[in-house]
Amino acid sequence: MADEAKPISPIKNLLAGGFGGMCLVFVGHPLDTVKVRLQTQPPSLPGQPPMYSGTFDCFRKTLFREGITGLYRGMAAPIIGVTPMFAVCFFGFGLGKKLQQKHPEDVLSYPQLFAAGMLSGVFTTGIMTPGERIKCLLQIQASSGENKYTGTLDCAKKLYQESGIRGIYKGTVLTLMRDVPASGMYFMTYEWLKNILTPEGKSVNELSVPRILVAGGVAGIFNWAVAIPPDVLKSRFQTAPPGKYPNGFRDVLRELIRDEGITSLYKGFNAVMIRAFPANAACFLGFEVAMKFLNWATPNL
Repeated sequence: MADEAKPISPIKNLLAGGFGGMCLVFVGHPLDTVKVRLQTQPPSLPGQPPMYSGTFDCFRKTLFREGITGLYRGMAAPIIGVTPMFAVCFFGFGLGKKLQQKHPEDVLSYPQLFAAGMLSGVFTTGIMTPGERIKCLLQIQASSGENKYTGTLDCAKKLYQESGIRGIYKGTVLTLMRDVPASGMYFMTYEWLKNILTPEGKSVNELSVPRILVAGGVAGIFNWAVAIPPDVLKSRFQTAPPGKYPNGFRDVLRELIRDEGITSLYKGFNAVMIRAFPANAACFLGFEVAMKFLNWATPNL
């Protein structure tokens, strides 16, 4: 069972969640770039090696050809989106918990925490989808040799000119398929580990920094273990030319399994898992530290 939920302060969630999200993006974006390039690289021709043989090969080639800035390509879109997204994410989780409580002192079961986490995934999709679409396009254009977009705003403007709002929100269903179950796993695992790691006789709120890092990092790994297959489909769908997949994710899934086998759904697995622990540990630590500061500085906010 989890500790009793605390009253939600939207302003504190905005500030603390935004700070936690920025920590996550800064720590995790280089390997996110590697993940997207691995997921979207074209199949190699017979007798020729693939563009990237794996995570470390992609990381090395990107760093060598484009420098450190290549690894941070496309970061502006998620940075711009993280403050409202993580505010909505943590608010959605809190609201999901509150809706399931008959009384404020009720302690929720882990399946109830999973359901609350899934609600947060629904809440964040509207913000996440455009940022993911732009991020993926910017991340792959350098490796493909194209320079269609000069940056985040230019990419958003051209997408809107070409396809309207539908072009910017391409991949919404796949983002929902990824984030709803993955967010449920994310928050449930974090709450479960916080309870396990809290010493007897202590409060969850007194958890030490190393234990918060462990809980957040492992929660990130569990989150991505659920999210990788729909994330592969989403990356491929969002970066495909218009009209390539008329039936949506079903066409992407059919093509991937036919051409590259079932293991193609786990492309970028190593990059994701290497990134998941430090990025999500940084996220939850940033959130918890910011919340403690806000509770100390503005207890009535």
